[in-house]
Amino acid sequence: MSDMDAHLLIVDDDERIRDLLKKFLMRNGFLVTAARDAAHARRVLSGLDFDLIVLDVMMPGEDGVSLTRALRETHTTPILLLTARGETEHRIAGLEAGADDYLAKPFEPKELLLRINAILRRMPETPAQDAVSKILHLGPIRYDIERGEMWQGEDPVRLTATESQLMKIFSGQPGEPISRAKLVEDLGRDKGQAQERAVDVQITRLRRKIEQDPKQPRYLQTVRGAGYMLAPD
Repeated sequence: MSDMDAHLLIVDDDERIRDLLKKFLMRNGFLVTAARDAAHARRVLSGLDFDLIVLDVMMPGEDGVSLTRALRETHTTPILLLTARGETEHRIAGLEAGADDYLAKPFEPKELLLRINAILRRMPETPAQDAVSKILHLGPIRYDIERGEMWQGEDPVRLTATESQLMKIFSGQPGEPISRAKLVEDLGRDKGQAQERAVDVQITRLRRKIEQDPKQPRYLQTVRGAGYMLAPD
């Protein structure tokens, strides 16, 4: 995907911020649609598909975390949450609900642009039709490395952009532990314990999709002192 033709949905109840973000992102080549709250966003999403959603957490009515959790039931569209600085519990709750990243307010518009482009680059690309598929088997789960697709029987398993990127990273080194710091680096995140904690949250979510018992993982294992390891059949 070219970042320049990506369609973004901005959801923020502050009209001034909403308009500023829309104008800034449009100047940087994006198609942008704006929604004033969660209910408005739901109506927009019922008729349009987006490449990424920029979603404010603190809104009247349904908040951003609740909307993220609801959207994850039917959408894999990447979600970037905007949180007030210091709202650590909201950031973790947002990641657990299915968000791909978060950015604390106030922020520099350029940093938002960098975060958006980083998320879009993590989206799996559509391979050529004649590409030879390589399949990893994780019990009843099949993961197509070339297509970045996961299946359970005939049913597709929905992966978020971050989960797709994690599977891509792990499938490139099956049977080899990868440190949390390396995962943070490969995901294009800033270094630090907060981001390593965010990776832990993403791993927990991914395990729920591939493990029969996520609390005793068979395929996405924790290697003490070394990180995480994908151990396919």
